[in-house]
Amino acid sequence: MPFGNAGSLRKVSSVSFLQEVILVGELVTLEPLSQEHHDGLVDAVRDGSLWELWYTSIPDPQAMHTEIDRRVGLRDAGTMLPFTVRRNDTGRIVGMTTYMNVDAANRHVEIGSTWTARSEQRTGTNTESKLLLLTHAFVELDCIAVEFRTHWMNLQSRAAIARLGAKQDGVLRSNSVMGDGSLRDTAVFSIIRSEWPAVCKELCRRLAVHR
Repeated sequence: MPFGNAGSLRKVSSVSFLQEVILVGELVTLEPLSQEHHDGLVDAVRDGSLWELWYTSIPDPQAMHTEIDRRVGLRDAGTMLPFTVRRNDTGRIVGMTTYMNVDAANRHVEIGSTWTARSEQRTGTNTESKLLLLTHAFVELDCIAVEFRTHWMNLQSRAAIARLGAKQDGVLRSNSVMGDGSLRDTAVFSIIRSEWPAVCKELCRRLAVHR
Protein backbone atom coordinates (compact mmCIF):
# COMPACT_ATOMS: atom_id res chain seq x y z
CA MET A 1 0.00 0.00 0.00
CA PRO A 2 1.59 3.32 -1.06
CA PHE A 3 2.15 6.12 1.47
CA GLY A 4 1.40 9.18 -0.62
CA ASN A 5 -0.52 12.40 -0.95
CA ALA A 6 -4.21 12.41 -0.19
CA GLY A 7 -5.34 13.35 -3.68
CA SER A 8 -8.51 15.23 -4.61
CA LEU A 9 -11.65 15.39 -2.50
CA ARG A 10 -14.54 13.16 -3.48
CA LYS A 11 -17.72 11.95 -1.85
CA VAL A 12 -17.29 8.70 0.09
CA SER A 13 -20.21 6.60 1.27
CA SER A 14 -20.50 5.16 4.77
CA VAL A 15 -20.18 1.69 3.21
CA SER A 16 -16.71 2.47 1.85
CA PHE A 17 -15.60 3.74 5.24
CA LEU A 18 -16.57 0.44 6.81
CA GLN A 19 -15.65 -1.95 4.00
CA GLU A 20 -13.25 -4.55 5.36
CA VAL A 21 -9.71 -4.20 4.02
CA ILE A 22 -6.31 -5.75 4.69
CA LEU A 23 -3.60 -3.12 5.13
CA VAL A 24 -0.08 -4.43 4.46
CA GLY A 25 3.13 -2.69 5.47
CA GLU A 26 6.75 -3.81 5.70
CA LEU A 27 6.61 -4.63 9.43
CA VAL A 28 2.96 -5.40 10.09
CA THR A 29 -0.32 -6.35 8.44
CA LEU A 30 -3.69 -5.12 9.72
CA GLU A 31 -6.30 -7.87 9.29
CA PRO A 32 -10.07 -7.64 9.82
CA LEU A 33 -10.68 -8.74 13.42
CA SER A 34 -12.32 -12.14 14.01
CA GLN A 35 -12.58 -14.79 16.69
CA GLU A 36 -9.88 -16.72 14.83
CA HIS A 37 -7.42 -14.23 16.32
CA HIS A 38 -8.49 -14.94 19.91
CA ASP A 39 -5.55 -17.05 21.11
CA GLY A 40 -2.95 -14.77 19.56
CA LEU A 41 -4.59 -11.72 21.10
CA VAL A 42 -4.65 -13.38 24.52
CA ASP A 43 -0.90 -14.05 24.25
CA ALA A 44 -0.32 -10.45 23.18
CA VAL A 45 -2.32 -8.86 26.01
CA ARG A 46 -0.50 -11.04 28.55
CA ASP A 47 2.75 -9.50 27.30
CA GLY A 48 2.94 -6.75 29.90
CA SER A 49 -0.39 -7.53 31.65
CA LEU A 50 -1.82 -4.55 29.80
CA TRP A 51 -5.30 -4.81 31.30
CA GLU A 52 -3.92 -3.84 34.72
CA LEU A 53 -3.42 -0.21 33.66
CA TRP A 54 -6.31 1.57 35.42
CA TYR A 55 -6.54 4.44 32.92
CA THR A 56 -7.10 2.16 29.91
CA SER A 57 -9.91 -0.16 28.75
CA ILE A 58 -7.85 -3.13 27.58
CA PRO A 59 -9.51 -6.56 27.89
CA ASP A 60 -8.05 -9.17 30.21
CA PRO A 61 -7.46 -12.67 28.77
CA GLN A 62 -10.78 -14.03 30.09
CA ALA A 63 -12.69 -11.19 28.42
CA MET A 64 -11.08 -11.43 24.98
CA HIS A 65 -13.92 -13.41 23.35
CA THR A 66 -16.39 -10.80 24.62
CA GLU A 67 -14.24 -7.90 23.42
CA ILE A 68 -13.88 -9.39 19.95
CA ASP A 69 -17.65 -9.88 19.77
CA ARG A 70 -18.19 -6.29 20.94
CA ARG A 71 -15.95 -4.83 18.27
CA VAL A 72 -17.37 -7.04 15.52
CA GLY A 73 -20.86 -6.05 16.67
CA LEU A 74 -19.96 -2.37 16.34
CA ARG A 75 -18.61 -3.11 12.86
CA ASP A 76 -21.94 -4.73 11.95
CA ALA A 77 -23.75 -1.71 13.40
CA GLY A 78 -21.74 0.59 11.15
CA THR A 79 -19.70 2.50 13.75
CA MET A 80 -16.35 0.69 13.87
CA LEU A 81 -13.86 -1.11 11.62
CA PRO A 82 -11.67 -3.28 13.90
CA PHE A 83 -8.29 -4.78 13.02
CA THR A 84 -5.85 -7.29 14.43
CA VAL A 85 -2.17 -6.29 14.12
CA ARG A 86 0.21 -9.06 13.01
CA ARG A 87 3.99 -8.93 12.55
CA ASN A 88 5.04 -9.91 9.04
CA ASP A 89 8.35 -11.56 9.97
CA THR A 90 7.08 -13.90 12.70
CA GLY A 91 3.33 -14.02 12.06
CA ARG A 92 2.82 -13.12 15.72
CA ILE A 93 -0.31 -11.17 16.67
CA VAL A 94 0.78 -8.07 18.61
CA GLY A 95 -2.37 -6.03 19.23
CA MET A 96 -5.64 -4.48 18.12
CA THR A 97 -6.67 -1.16 16.59
CA THR A 98 -9.77 0.35 14.96
CA TYR A 99 -11.42 3.05 12.96
CA MET A 100 -14.24 4.24 15.22
CA ASN A 101 -16.82 7.02 15.56
CA VAL A 102 -17.08 7.02 11.77
CA ASP A 103 -18.67 10.14 10.24
CA ALA A 104 -18.78 9.45 6.50
CA ALA A 105 -20.88 12.51 5.71
CA ASN A 106 -18.16 14.81 7.07
CA ARG A 107 -15.28 12.49 6.03
CA HIS A 108 -14.04 12.20 9.60
CA VAL A 109 -12.90 9.15 11.54
CA GLU A 110 -11.18 8.38 14.84
CA ILE A 111 -8.30 5.92 15.21
CA GLY A 112 -8.60 4.36 18.64
CA SER A 113 -9.28 1.39 20.93
CA THR A 114 -5.66 0.51 20.24
CA TRP A 115 -3.30 -1.57 22.34
CA THR A 116 0.08 -3.16 21.60
CA ALA A 117 1.98 -5.94 23.41
CA ARG A 118 4.57 -4.47 25.77
CA SER A 119 7.55 -6.06 24.02
CA GLU A 120 6.43 -4.56 20.69
CA GLN A 121 6.26 -0.99 21.92
CA ARG A 122 8.88 1.32 20.39
CA THR A 123 9.76 -1.30 17.75
CA GLY A 124 8.06 0.46 14.85
CA THR A 125 5.00 -1.81 14.74
CA ASN A 126 2.65 0.78 16.24
CA THR A 127 4.11 3.58 14.13
CA GLU A 128 3.57 1.60 10.94
CA SER A 129 0.07 0.59 12.03
CA LYS A 130 -0.81 4.26 12.43
CA LEU A 131 0.81 5.09 9.09
CA LEU A 132 -1.24 2.39 7.35
CA LEU A 133 -4.46 3.63 8.95
CA LEU A 134 -3.72 7.30 8.26
CA THR A 135 -2.75 6.59 4.64
CA HIS A 136 -5.95 4.64 4.04
CA ALA A 137 -7.99 7.38 5.72
CA PHE A 138 -6.51 10.31 3.82
CA VAL A 139 -5.78 8.64 0.46
CA GLU A 140 -8.58 6.09 0.00
CA LEU A 141 -11.35 7.59 2.15
CA ASP A 142 -10.56 11.26 1.45
CA CYS A 143 -10.83 12.14 5.11
CA ILE A 144 -10.73 15.79 6.08
CA ALA A 145 -9.54 14.99 9.61
CA VAL A 146 -8.49 11.98 11.66
CA GLU A 147 -8.97 12.12 15.42
CA PHE A 148 -7.27 10.43 18.38
CA ARG A 149 -8.55 10.35 21.96
CA THR A 150 -6.96 9.10 25.17
CA HIS A 151 -7.26 9.38 28.94
CA TRP A 152 -5.60 12.56 30.21
CA MET A 153 -3.67 10.43 32.72
CA ASN A 154 -2.30 8.12 30.00
CA LEU A 155 0.91 10.07 29.56
CA GLN A 156 2.49 7.40 27.36
CA SER A 157 -0.43 7.45 24.94
CA ARG A 158 -0.56 11.25 24.83
CA ALA A 159 3.15 11.40 24.03
CA ALA A 160 2.82 8.71 21.35
CA ILE A 161 -0.06 10.55 19.67
CA ALA A 162 1.90 13.80 19.70
CA ARG A 163 4.88 12.00 18.13
CA LEU A 164 2.63 11.03 15.22
CA GLY A 165 2.30 14.73 14.45
CA ALA A 166 -1.23 15.15 15.81
CA LYS A 167 -2.13 18.43 17.52
CA GLN A 168 -4.14 18.59 20.73
CA ASP A 169 -7.58 20.11 20.17
CA GLY A 170 -8.58 20.18 23.82
CA VAL A 171 -9.64 18.20 26.89
CA LEU A 172 -13.18 16.95 27.54
CA ARG A 173 -13.61 17.05 31.31
CA SER A 174 -15.37 14.11 33.02
CA ASN A 175 -16.90 13.04 29.72
CA SER A 176 -17.03 9.28 30.30
CA VAL A 177 -17.17 6.72 33.10
CA MET A 178 -14.40 4.13 33.36
CA GLY A 179 -14.97 0.48 34.22
CA ASP A 180 -13.95 1.14 37.84
CA GLY A 181 -16.45 3.98 38.13
CA SER A 182 -13.90 6.80 37.89
CA LEU A 183 -14.51 9.72 35.55
CA ARG A 184 -12.27 10.14 32.53
CA ASP A 185 -10.90 13.44 31.28
CA THR A 186 -10.33 12.82 27.56
CA ALA A 187 -7.51 14.48 25.63
CA VAL A 188 -8.54 15.01 21.98
CA PHE A 189 -5.99 15.23 19.17
CA SER A 190 -6.34 15.41 15.38
CA ILE A 191 -4.47 15.48 12.10
CA ILE A 192 -6.12 17.48 9.32
CA ARG A 193 -5.75 17.03 5.58
CA SER A 194 -3.30 19.91 5.06
CA GLU A 195 -0.98 18.43 7.71
CA TRP A 196 -0.98 14.92 6.24
CA PRO A 197 1.96 15.27 3.74
CA ALA A 198 4.34 16.44 6.48
CA VAL A 199 3.06 13.81 8.94
CA CYS A 200 3.49 11.08 6.32
CA LYS A 201 7.05 12.16 5.53
CA GLU A 202 8.06 12.19 9.21
CA LEU A 203 6.49 8.81 9.98
CA CYS A 204 8.26 7.26 6.99
CA ARG A 205 11.55 8.76 8.21
CA ARG A 206 11.04 7.29 11.69
CA LEU A 207 10.14 3.89 10.31
CA ALA A 208 13.31 3.72 8.23
CA VAL A 209 15.39 3.01 11.35
CA HIS A 210 13.37 -0.17 12.02
CA ARG A 211 13.84 -1.66 8.55
